[in-house]
Amino acid sequence: MKRTYIAILVFIFSGVFYSCKDQLDIKNPNQPEFTAIETESGIISFAQGGVYVNGFKELKYYDGVPGYFWSGAIGFHELMGDVVGEEAANLYGNQIGAPEYVVLDNGSKVNNPNSPTKQIDLLRQANINANAGQNPIFYEWAYMYNLNNACNVVLDIVDKVTFSGDADTRRNTLKAWAYWWKGYAYSRIGSIYYAGLIVNEVNGKEIAGTNGNYVTKEQMIAEANSNFDQAAAILNTLNNNADYQAVLAKLIPDFNQVGKGGLLAPNMWKRNINTMKARNILVNTTVKNMTAARWNEILTLTNNGINPNDKVFTGRSNESGDFLASNSGTVAAKATGNPTGGATYKISERLIQDIKTEDRIMENNIDLLKDKSGNETI
Repeated sequence: MKRTYIAILVFIFSGVFYSCKDQLDIKNPNQPEFTAIETESGIISFAQGGVYVNGFKELKYYDGVPGYFWSGAIGFHELMGDVVGEEAANLYGNQIGAPEYVVLDNGSKVNNPNSPTKQIDLLRQANINANAGQNPIFYEWAYMYNLNNACNVVLDIVDKVTFSGDADTRRNTLKAWAYWWKGYAYSRIGSIYYAGLIVNEVNGKEIAGTNGNYVTKEQMIAEANSNFDQAAAILNTLNNNADYQAVLAKLIPDFNQVGKGGLLAPNMWKRNINTMKARNILVNTTVKNMTAARWNEILTLTNNGINPNDKVFTGRSNESGDFLASNSGTVAAKATGNPTGGATYKISERLIQDIKTEDRIMENNIDLLKDKSGNETI
């Protein structure tokens, strides 16, 4: 059977041509061929869309209140961290951020009178296939596996593509791109979920028909680092030449190529990888398990990590909101208050209380409403 490759950003339609059987050219209309991806321009467009759209912007199930990845999936983190609150009931947004209890300054414990079910029980109840888009845990998982699968497609087909110029450099730049983003996706899955799936073939072929191949979060992080290492090994063979820059310039949208978000030279990219690997250790190691050897590993990686003048991968808004909408693309943008309400998120009192007086966070980032009415917000 021929594989079907799908990216939300790139829509490629193939006609189905019928001929007699003896010409051996009979095609199944339910399995169209997407031959345009096997061109240089096609695979680069696919690789860009597979990351920025499949990975962070569009899903089959979507709820307009939580929004896209950076405003929705990340919003659940901020809700559960008591950075913001939410009144809307979409995806249990007004419940998953509510603690089971609070401990007052005098040490007394006050249980949440409106939560007869523990927070973890609520999440387990919501985390079923039938809920799909109404499952708050679904979003980050789905985005990251969308991203991972798009990268699998790139790796599966890139060696079949004929490239112009220095073909090896152009091809290997795409491979480094795919391994980097696979490492990123596995890093998030391993850091957030108790277990995950290692899927390194297109459309999950290796686990088709079963959902039993879950591995531990530690194995997910090991797989993330393995993909980062594969990206670094490829970058070791690349120079910051015209062919390398030509491909990377098309992979990163123009509006993200400003400030620190310009084109990364191979050495800069490798330092980004080292920083991500250090992050994976820090985020996924408990204090009691943080040995001296682990601290030294973090120090070694960070000392060889991102430098002040290095470029990094950034996300920015433009007038049409192609990646991030300026008024709704992030949690902060959707926490903008107004006297009549309307913002998805409300900045929490705890966040304000935790800001130290010598910090300039309040001055630079937060305005207090002078006239509060309706849905009060900060």
